[in-house]
Amino acid sequence: MELEAAKMIGAGLATVGLGGVGVGLGNLFAGFVSGALRNPAAVPKVFPNLLLGVALTEALGIFSLLIGLLVLFG
Repeated sequence: MELEAAKMIGAGLATVGLGGVGVGLGNLFAGFVSGALRNPAAVPKVFPNLLLGVALTEALGIFSLLIGLLVLFG
């Protein structure tokens, strides 16, 4: 196998984690919305935790993309 082809395959496999990020964010927001509709008074207490979860999930997606780009261009 040529080196360029291996790089392309490796970069594609490294960015598979971005799909998991999409699923994770969907689960986070779905849980938040359902909880907010059940108990609107608890929203101010739960919202900072939601932001932390979103930030950590997005960071994993950015790391996955970074590894893919490093494999491709490094």
